[in-house]
Amino acid sequence: MRPILYYLFAVLILCTSFKETSKVKIEGELKKWHRVTLVFEGPETSELADDNPFLNYRLDVTFTNNGKSYTIPGFYAADGNAAETSSESGKIWKVHFTPDNIGEWTYTTAFKKGTNIAVEQHLKEATSAGFMDGQTGHFSIAASDKTGIDNRAKGRLNYVGESYLKFAETNDYFIKLGVDAPENLLAYDDFDVSTNALGFKKSWSPHAADFDASAQPFLWKGNKGKNLLGAINYLASESLNVFSFLTFNVDGDDRNVFPYLLKVPMEDYETYASDKKNIQAWETMFHKTRLDVSKLDQWERIFEYSEQKGMFLHFKTHETETDHLMDAGVFGVEGKLYYRELIARFGHHLSMNWNLGEENNQPIQEVKKVANYIYNLDAYHHHMVMHTFPNQDDLYAELIGDQSRLTGASLQLSDPEFKDVHPRVLKWREKSNATGKKWALAVDEPGKANIALLPDDEDIEHNSARANALWGTLLAGGYGVEWYFGYASPNSDLTCQDFRSRDLFWDQNKYALNFFKQIPFWDMEPADALLTGNNKDTFCFAKKDEVYVVYMPMESETITINLGDSNKIFTVKWFDPRNGGDLQEGSVKTVKASQVSSIGFPPSDKEKDWVVLINQQK
Repeated sequence: MRPILYYLFAVLILCTSFKETSKVKIEGELKKWHRVTLVFEGPETSELADDNPFLNYRLDVTFTNNGKSYTIPGFYAADGNAAETSSESGKIWKVHFTPDNIGEWTYTTAFKKGTNIAVEQHLKEATSAGFMDGQTGHFSIAASDKTGIDNRAKGRLNYVGESYLKFAETNDYFIKLGVDAPENLLAYDDFDVSTNALGFKKSWSPHAADFDASAQPFLWKGNKGKNLLGAINYLASESLNVFSFLTFNVDGDDRNVFPYLLKVPMEDYETYASDKKNIQAWETMFHKTRLDVSKLDQWERIFEYSEQKGMFLHFKTHETETDHLMDAGVFGVEGKLYYRELIARFGHHLSMNWNLGEENNQPIQEVKKVANYIYNLDAYHHHMVMHTFPNQDDLYAELIGDQSRLTGASLQLSDPEFKDVHPRVLKWREKSNATGKKWALAVDEPGKANIALLPDDEDIEHNSARANALWGTLLAGGYGVEWYFGYASPNSDLTCQDFRSRDLFWDQNKYALNFFKQIPFWDMEPADALLTGNNKDTFCFAKKDEVYVVYMPMESETITINLGDSNKIFTVKWFDPRNGGDLQEGSVKTVKASQVSSIGFPPSDKEKDWVVLINQQK
């Protein structure tokens, strides 16, 4: 009897052990479009364990509901609360998921181990890592209760094969207006291991007073994160809806943003990196496949709050100084792990895009490899773009259509008065549309690099930016603008800590957004050829026979427009892009679509710029 008792006792121990190590906790509001996090207990390990937990373990969870299926990568989370504890070890593994249906969801977990398993493509022969491997479960999702600007009220922002991105819940199309600077937004002294190479580290103290009580749950370690959360609240209060940031700038312009662990004391890194001649930090000072779990957890606090403030998160994954560093420029283990970690930790966000690199200078074949990898790993297929130097945009010719997984371009321009914006958007709209796969185009760095968008105290009216970049983009069919701050300006692309430095101009962006809510812009096309006059900076955007928008620049003479020969009657209203407000009547109240018609004069300030809305009379 004794062997049998021993056997039964051993089975009992094994079963108890399995139950103990395969616990799952489901965190978050179980509602549609809300972040749901599955928390597992896996092997006890650490960021610098001999058996690398980032590279030699792989967690994937497949979620299924009503025929839909998403396989989402998971990540090592140390003690599960690293933002607060700065823990470097623990046994917690997580998966973030944003369900897009109400009702019951089931999940199946795969947890594998092996050399470089995290970035392997073929997993059929992968070895089980035990613990939660093969675990199944379910949970029920209710409708979201969010309203207003909160992205969870609008659903995931998707590329839908059109010139504009579209929210899945509301079916609204998206116009983005916001900030492209500072690129080192995440070089913030409240994050763990926050270095200050070259003196660019930020406190964001000018925005301390903008902190709102709604952000209280997103602070860490008492009051940390307050000022950056305040800055984001300020942007939202100005009706801006996007900000961008680099997630890796080692050996680049700033050198203080990185999700990796240092091999050397922070002070040694700062000393080395503070000399711009030194460009070997990635090769000599970093654990290239070891992530800083606490810092990434703190980044997520910022992004999660931003989601609730209606922000589009523009992930700039590289800049020109860094796009060749990982794997010596040939997409491999380092690059694949980098993108896997970004997707696993942040890919659940609803309104965002992946940018493969600012001023990307990689060979086209490497760009395509990265784009394919991201597409296959990101189950939500977020909008994916690339940014080039202003004079190298012809690189897009090898990426449009079915040549790559890119779904748009992040355009950089260089004219000091922004006059190259409108024609450049038209160029890539026409070229991408001709392939049958329309790209969604955004102007994410307009203007001459040292000037760009000046602070209010240097350009109080912002006439060129408003006319040629803001309205020039939107009336060429671009879906938005992110404003770059010139490197020679106060509160520059690297030094900005005060978004109020351009406060007056943010109002002009808000007026444009409010105007576009009145028109079916997603159904409209650039139509400059319908206008006649002597000013080439006059733009037209139209849904022919229904609605036309004309931008009249400053010092413009009256123009005529060809509305076709339908004999329909159209009303003519004027909008002030400088001061906003209601539509106004000018000298001509209506026009008939039977000939080329004059739209007359604005109600006042004839020497100023105006926007004209010509609508079919109901």
